[in-house]
Amino acid sequence: MPSIRDFCVAAALLSPAALADEVPVWFGTTTKPKTTSEGISVARFDTVTGAITKPVLAGTAKNPTFLAFHPRLPMLYAASEITGADGKPAGAVEAFAIDEATGSLESRGAESTGGTGPCHVTVDREGTVVLAANYSGGSVACLGLAEDGRLKPLASAEGASGFLQHHDDRAGEEGIHPRRQDKPHAHSVDVSPNGNHVMVCDLGLDRVFVHDLDRGRATLAPRSSARLKAGAGPRHFALHPDGHRAWCVNELDLTVTAFTYDADRGELSAGETVSTLPADVTDRTGFSCAEIAVHPNGTFLYASNRGHDSIAMFRIVGDTNTLEFLGVEPTRAKTPRHFAIAPGGKFLLAGGQASNNVTVFTIDDETGRLTFTGTSVEVPNPMCVAFRP
Repeated sequence: MPSIRDFCVAAALLSPAALADEVPVWFGTTTKPKTTSEGISVARFDTVTGAITKPVLAGTAKNPTFLAFHPRLPMLYAASEITGADGKPAGAVEAFAIDEATGSLESRGAESTGGTGPCHVTVDREGTVVLAANYSGGSVACLGLAEDGRLKPLASAEGASGFLQHHDDRAGEEGIHPRRQDKPHAHSVDVSPNGNHVMVCDLGLDRVFVHDLDRGRATLAPRSSARLKAGAGPRHFALHPDGHRAWCVNELDLTVTAFTYDADRGELSAGETVSTLPADVTDRTGFSCAEIAVHPNGTFLYASNRGHDSIAMFRIVGDTNTLEFLGVEPTRAKTPRHFAIAPGGKFLLAGGQASNNVTVFTIDDETGRLTFTGTSVEVPNPMCVAFRP
């Protein structure tokens, strides 16, 4: 892979006007055996033309499968599936300082998530805590942040903790998918706009939890949950810009479920569930959903289908959380585990985990439909596509 020096030389040849339209985009990857990635890569993306530079290695990291950013400081946080001192699977979040001129990364240390298989991280709007979902461990971790953005260890004081374990209350009943739903599997964690709650999709339990968040102490406490249809497998969650409407994408039954969020009560109320695939796609063997995102204008919603290798497109109907299915757009990338909408809302970038590439699409601002630009760049095992907010 090209070096950061090559990246800098190429950037230096661009005019100031061109650079003004360009933003860095980072790619989280897996670095497990038989993969070629060494960590997190970075490219420059033109938010006007949709052009993208060849990605280069930004910083070495162990399985940085999901990325999140500090809202004010040039800091990036990566979920990291690691091996503990005892040789057993473990989990951590690693902090990186961002060189704003090049996008390169320098490690600022890591802290344990208290569980195994962290697959998702997020930062609250004030930059006071980082949260991680431990898929294998079925738990959630809350790590405080220092003034310089460095991570603090898991807190435990006065009976409160930054670690919260989910428990299976199904009285011995297995999920419809025994291999995937044999126990809790926390798959994502998102912070409410007011910073008082976190929403956690638990694929194993078919529930979306709402936990209380104390950002001052960096602790979590159970509050409520919304139960989904057995076998749904809630994976990722997306809040509308208004902070009251929300949706989760269900990995196992290829659907999206609508919610209404009551910030005062700390509760989610489930509504309509719709398919992410056209009705004529009857053979769905090996298919699953992955990512979900609301367009910044609050009018459109997108979800990715792995196996079918497409992005489902929806219109959000008026002031409701009802979705109108607009169809699907092929990703031209195999196994789209993640995608991201670029700043400005004109483009969507989809990562093909199994095809080692990232593809670029325009977003029609009136219809919400995607159109492939013809651009595809090589990225080894892209697991996350991330722009700084």
